[in-house]
Amino acid sequence: MTTGGFSSFGLLKEEEALTLPSLTNNDAIEIGLIAVSIGRERALPVSFEVRIGDWTIFHAALDGAKTEHDWWIARKARVVNLKHHATIYERVLAEEQGIDWHKENNVEDETHAIHGGGLPLIVKDQGFKGILLVSGLPQVDDHLLGVEILTEFLARKGEVL
Repeated sequence: MTTGGFSSFGLLKEEEALTLPSLTNNDAIEIGLIAVSIGRERALPVSFEVRIGDWTIFHAALDGAKTEHDWWIARKARVVNLKHHATIYERVLAEEQGIDWHKENNVEDETHAIHGGGLPLIVKDQGFKGILLVSGLPQVDDHLLGVEILTEFLARKGEVL
């Protein structure tokens, strides 16, 4: 299975657990630096982006990353901006419901990618504020890397999952 055996219910619970205490530009940069640190340590050929609203605060492409990752990042970002949920959640939910996600949302696959690696940045008492984007690995691994990055960020902020 290409979606890692996830359930939509479990992914929603994961999003709740990853709620951030704040999201400033400095927070976005810290999330990006955590991503780069993990990616370099593992020599991953990935690209990362952190956005607040439509503003790209952080972007990095590690050794081995490809220019096409930016295309994937843009497509994943459109999904998260549209639905305020993780891209893998949208994919799993569509599979569970047996629907064509793109048709249901009146968008094209060329512009909207329901592939893992787009995670909403949800702030406590504020809701959806930004996006963490990961591209370069298989979609489940992109998602899991994003979860790991946000978990580390929360740990540094003293938040317990």
